[in-house]
Amino acid sequence: MNKLAVGAILSSLRTMARPGAPITARNLCAAANSAPNASEKYKFKTLKLTTPSPFVVHVEFNRPERMNAFNRQLWTEIKDCFDQLHGDPDCRVVVLSGGSSKHFTAGIDLFDMMKLGQELGAIEEVGRRGRLLEGTIKLYQDCISSLEHCYKPVIVAVHSACIGAGLNLITAADVRYCTRDAWFSLKEVDIGLAADVGALQRFPRVVGNQSWVRELAFTARKFASDEAFSHGLVSRLFENKEELLQGAIKLAAEIASKSPIAVQGTKKNIVYSGDHTVQEGLDHIRAINMLNLQSEDFLNAIMASQSKETPVFSKL
Repeated sequence: MNKLAVGAILSSLRTMARPGAPITARNLCAAANSAPNASEKYKFKTLKLTTPSPFVVHVEFNRPERMNAFNRQLWTEIKDCFDQLHGDPDCRVVVLSGGSSKHFTAGIDLFDMMKLGQELGAIEEVGRRGRLLEGTIKLYQDCISSLEHCYKPVIVAVHSACIGAGLNLITAADVRYCTRDAWFSLKEVDIGLAADVGALQRFPRVVGNQSWVRELAFTARKFASDEAFSHGLVSRLFENKEELLQGAIKLAAEIASKSPIAVQGTKKNIVYSGDHTVQEGLDHIRAINMLNLQSEDFLNAIMASQSKETPVFSKL
């Protein structure tokens, strides 16, 4: 962008600034306060939340005794967690990991499924059994979709096994990293059901290879990290869990330093465009930027670029 263009933009945007407020990158908006640690704000039984870097929330699965298997409480708390982070101004990026468990997740908790079977057995009428199953499946689907619906970018860090529900979950994330010892399986056909919480819809879109996805979905075979990387399911491989988390948090911190209006608008349009035509996606981002280009973040970023300072963005 040449100097004349920058000058014209700044002149225009100055007219929108509050009277009497000097225009500089540093004082355009109030310096963002350090976000309180997420461990003080959020209390879940199956999840642990911390703040490893400003505006970055690290969400860890916290069922190590069950290898992070998905029971009803975990399904429910994942949705509650991401619904809350969606509107939390102290969160700009989320890192999701397997915590202290041996595996990222062992998939669905079969003991929990047995409890569901007992509930179904107590209902004689088939239509009412079906309604219970419908509500349960909807809960699980909404859990997975909560990552996609959250405006904050979600980075998943996978170590060791990522089975069934876990593979469904990571396809709804924005960025996927894993360790070299990680392995994956779309396990549902091996327990007598079709995957019904998102993988059959998102997995082909994520990797762009219908043949490979169908092979995995029909056979439930394991595939290793190098195969996941070569097909684009994950974008980076790390030697061990420690390096994986460092890499994920480093990326999250970089994203968190950017304008939250720009980042969240970008995610909104990427998600929207995945289910719409190119023209509909263009119409959508045009409507978003009608407002976003009038925000203080735009002026802040331009001023910082000219002054060679690091921009500071207020909470959103």
